[in-house]
Amino acid sequence: MKKALLVTHVSGFVPQFEMGNVKILQEMGYEVHYASNYHNPSYGDDNHRLDGTGIIRHQVDFERSPYSLKNLTAYRQLKKLMEEERFDLVHCHTPMGGALARLAARKTKTGPVIYTAHGFHFFKGAPLINWLVYYPVERWLSRFTDVQVTINHEDYMRAKNQFKARRTVRIHGVGIDLAPSGKSREEKRWELGIQPDEILLLTAGELNRNKNQRMVLEAMGKLKGMTEAKLVYAACGKGDCLESLEKRARELGIEANVRFLGYREDFREILKTADIFLMPSYREGLPTVVMEAMSAGLPVIGTDIRGNRDLIQPGKTGYLVGVDDAGQMAQAIKWLAEDENLRREMGAGGQTAILPFGREQVAKEMKKIYCSLEGQTWKDK
Repeated sequence: MKKALLVTHVSGFVPQFEMGNVKILQEMGYEVHYASNYHNPSYGDDNHRLDGTGIIRHQVDFERSPYSLKNLTAYRQLKKLMEEERFDLVHCHTPMGGALARLAARKTKTGPVIYTAHGFHFFKGAPLINWLVYYPVERWLSRFTDVQVTINHEDYMRAKNQFKARRTVRIHGVGIDLAPSGKSREEKRWELGIQPDEILLLTAGELNRNKNQRMVLEAMGKLKGMTEAKLVYAACGKGDCLESLEKRARELGIEANVRFLGYREDFREILKTADIFLMPSYREGLPTVVMEAMSAGLPVIGTDIRGNRDLIQPGKTGYLVGVDDAGQMAQAIKWLAEDENLRREMGAGGQTAILPFGREQVAKEMKKIYCSLEGQTWKDK
């Protein structure tokens, strides 16, 4: 049987974003293996979502930091795994997973190799250190990449014009489920304790500095006295910033209107309860949660960054606001909170705009890539 190896540095990545690709590979006759650090799950507290998938798991002791010497152990583990299993295809994701997998594949002459960049760490406006550390490494590693997959315009143009992968393609993200799901809006709002006359603002993502939920709190603080709309902000996700965010909500006097919901596997149902979706991040590749929010018919207010710009059409499906500009975000929230027709119009526009990003379309794009590599013998470059 043919064997395919998926590689990410955290084990929650495949069940969260890549099960569509797993299904494609299995339908093509591949036995799918997954190398990751299962001691460091993401998008949940454990690895139960991999149960029953047919995926063969391999523990690799990845560290997220590129400066950690422990990644030398991870490299040796990957190299040994490739020597033993003799994979016919390697598809790697995440910066450390992508770097170490490509190095091990080159050393063991394993491949062909696909690397999907879900948002390079270097981008317009990124800190200089990101350019100094990540850009030269990715540019060099591109020489050992058969297909470089990108998911936004900025990354695609940079990879196509500056990198050395044999082929560079852009796809419509990871593919989202466009079908409606779960309980009714009213039933789920009652479950969450949201009143019928309240306007629910929603974010989703790890509670960390990059996701920048603090900007929403600052906007909520500015909106006190600016609008008669009854606003409630709910954040789905967990992370190290929870305590500081709770503290800031108390300082602003808005804690009664803020809910931290933790990581939620019913996120798509929660989306239906919301009125406005917010994406205040400093950095994104092509945010799946924004696509899901648009599919659910929500207007989206996002920071003017790569990824958000690929999805949000200002004035048509939502608004783009300056990074850390809580005043601009507050004004955009006010416009939408006070105008139900505007919310409905922008939400409908988003549902139309997001159609090319559905699972079926992305599956066609990925299957075309996999099929193009069938039977190829990988050669050291």
